[in-house]
Amino acid sequence: MSRELRRAQERAEKKQKKSANKPQSTGASIPNNTGVLNKNSEKGKKGSILKPRWIIETWNELRKVTWPPKKEIGHLTYVVVLVSLLFGAILGLADLVFSWVVEKVIL
Repeated sequence: MSRELRRAQERAEKKQKKSANKPQSTGASIPNNTGVLNKNSEKGKKGSILKPRWIIETWNELRKVTWPPKKEIGHLTYVVVLVSLLFGAILGLADLVFSWVVEKVIL
């Protein structure tokens, strides 16, 4: 994880702790800064046919995720493609060598 991502995550955690420490004047269910509903509203919240509860909970968890920046995603995609091509070439070359050995030695 890069330094920038760690710092952003630490800031988000501090912000969440501050919002959790603030006393709420009413018991109304108001979404906090991260878009996640507080516990009072989640207890009474039931899913519907079009939006089951597990979809709502999954969406709320995805809002909490710290996503990497696009530049890092591009870099990691490049690395995966390069390594895949390299291993493909190695395995293809090994296949050619073994097939040649089988044809010349065994057959």
